[in-house]
Amino acid sequence: MDLLLILTYTAICVAVFKIFRIPLNKWSVPTAVLGGILIIGILLLLMNYNHPYSEVVRQYYVTTPIIPEVRGRVIEVPVQPNQPVKEGDVLYRIDAAPFEDKLRGIEGEIAAARKDLERSRELFAKQAISERALDQSRASVDDLQAKLDDARFDLEQTVVKAPSEGIVTQLALRPGMMAVPLPLSPAMTFIHKQEGAFIGWFRQNSLLRLESSSEAEVTLDSIPGVIFAAEVAEILPVIGEGQVSPGAQLMRFGQQRVPGRVAVKLQIRDPRFEEFRLPGGVFGQAAIYSDHFHHVAVMRKVLLRMAAWMNYVFPLH
Repeated sequence: MDLLLILTYTAICVAVFKIFRIPLNKWSVPTAVLGGILIIGILLLLMNYNHPYSEVVRQYYVTTPIIPEVRGRVIEVPVQPNQPVKEGDVLYRIDAAPFEDKLRGIEGEIAAARKDLERSRELFAKQAISERALDQSRASVDDLQAKLDDARFDLEQTVVKAPSEGIVTQLALRPGMMAVPLPLSPAMTFIHKQEGAFIGWFRQNSLLRLESSSEAEVTLDSIPGVIFAAEVAEILPVIGEGQVSPGAQLMRFGQQRVPGRVAVKLQIRDPRFEEFRLPGGVFGQAAIYSDHFHHVAVMRKVLLRMAAWMNYVFPLH
């Protein structure tokens, strides 16, 4: 964009010198050069401040690690990778035989305990046993009932279902593998079907011109030459570099030297965007147009379109 402005100004100066036959001397040439520096510098300052640009925009999506509630051997994986599934569809099944045996055992125990409780009530009515003995029988039934509920819950967890609409990608789970309820070792990763949020990372000196509902434009590396109309949906209220977490390490000056950027959520409103089937996590650039010095926004739009066309150039590595 800088080069384009310089070339445009140079062409205007050449035309002015030719049309008005201005002589080239030590006064006219430096005046034209200094005037160009001043004009272009002011235009760039106004554009950068009032219509901020981010060269880092990415689409973010939410994933859920699918971790089993119980430990067991996988016997079936009916889900197919990268195929849509609905909420409640079976992702995989764990061998339920051990859990069924445990459930039947507890059901037998609780049936016997309930018979004992009935006898205890009859004996207590005849004052053959104390109230304490009757309470112990009740407690035994309550304890077994709690174990029965846990056993039923564990049995239900042998069938792992989809938490919502979405897909499972990079599926490596196979029948015969062990499913273990460890948070650091999920059996698969579920990607929810939802509109991915585009986050643009803007410099902090643009904060005074970042406002919700402002007009914006987005271009993506995966779709060279195309500009999508968008708007500012939300400005995240915190910057990650400023967070403090509990821990043994104290803050140090060296850790605070990175200023960080402001995260801005951008909502693409262009209906053409739905025509493209893009993978989640695509990368791009964006510009936001404020109401201040709106006529200077033309320069920013030209700059963004130049960046969009530059996406046709592939890196050599």
